[in-house]
Amino acid sequence: MIDRLKEIRERALSAIEAVSTSEDIDKIRTDFLGRKGALTMLLRGLGAIPPDERPKAGQLANAIKGEIEEALSGKSGILSRGEAASKIAGLDLTLPGRRRPVGSLHPVTQVMAEIASIFRRMGFAVAIGPEIESDFYNFEALNIPSDHPARDMQDTFYVDEKILLRTHTSPIQVRTMQRCRPPLRIIAPGKVYRCDSDVTHTPMFHQVEGLMVDRHVTFADLKGILTYFIQDIFGSDTQVRFRPSFFPFTEPSAEVDIQCVMCRGAGCRVCSRTGWLEVLGAGMVHPQVFRNVGYDTEEFSGFAFGLGVERIAMLKYGIDDIRLFYENDLRFLNQF
Repeated sequence: MIDRLKEIRERALSAIEAVSTSEDIDKIRTDFLGRKGALTMLLRGLGAIPPDERPKAGQLANAIKGEIEEALSGKSGILSRGEAASKIAGLDLTLPGRRRPVGSLHPVTQVMAEIASIFRRMGFAVAIGPEIESDFYNFEALNIPSDHPARDMQDTFYVDEKILLRTHTSPIQVRTMQRCRPPLRIIAPGKVYRCDSDVTHTPMFHQVEGLMVDRHVTFADLKGILTYFIQDIFGSDTQVRFRPSFFPFTEPSAEVDIQCVMCRGAGCRVCSRTGWLEVLGAGMVHPQVFRNVGYDTEEFSGFAFGLGVERIAMLKYGIDDIRLFYENDLRFLNQF
C-alpha cells in the first residue's frame, strides 16, 4: 500500500510538471483526485490491509493528496497568468480606452426632479398613488359630483362607469389625508391622462400637485411658497402674479402667471401679446374636501396647487411643441 501511494504521488507530480493548458490541469485533478481517481480508489482499499498499518497508510495518503492539490493550484496559477499574457501580447496597451456613449435623463424627468428638489428643501415629502383610479378619489372626494360642470373641463379615459385613468394627481392628496392627520406637507408627482392631443397637449403628461394642511395656514403662505418655487426654477428676477379663478376643490382659487420668458413682458406671439404666461393653478382647500376626509374645518386649513411638468419644461427650455418630448428624436433629446 505504501509503495503504491508513493508511485501515485510520483506519477501525479510528473504529470502536473509536464502540463501546458488549464484543461489538462482539470483532467489530472479528475484522474487522481476524482471519485474514480487513482488515489481515491486506492484509499477505498485501506480496509484490506492489516490494522496496524492503516494509520501510517492513511496519514501518508492525506499528505500526498494535499501535496497534489497544492501542486495543481500552483501550476494552475502559472498557466492562467501565461494564458492572460498571451491574449494581450498583440495589443498596444498604450492606446486610450474606447469610450462608450453615455445616455442622459429625459428633459421631462430632469425638470420633475428639479421641481421635487425645490419643494423638498421647503419640507415637502413626495407621495405616490395609483394611475388607475376610482371615480370617488378622482372626482367625488374633490367636490366634483357626477352632475358637476367641472367634469367637462377634463376629457377622461374611462375603464367603466366607476374606474378611470386619473386626470390629475389630486387623488393622491385625498388618499394621504385619509391616512394621515395634519400637519401635512406633500407633493404628488406622476403621470396623468386626458383625451387631448395637439401642440400643447398630449393624452399622457406629467403633473406635480402639492398640499399643505395645518392650523392657521393662509393664502399668504401659498403665495410665499409658490413665489419662491417659481423664482428658483425660472430665475430670481421672474415677476409673478396671482389671478382669481375657479376650481371646485379650492376656494378661493387662483391661477399663477409669470412674466413671459420669451419677451420678458414686452408682449410676443408666445404670450399672446400680454407679457404673461400661466404656469399653475392653486387655492385654499375647499371645506367640503376636508369634510370628505374627516378633517375639522374649524381647526385646520390648507392650500393645494397643481402644475404641468411639460409646461414648465417648455417654458424653461423655450420649446414650442409638447410632442417633441415623446417623438424620441435624438437630435432633440441630445440637447439635454
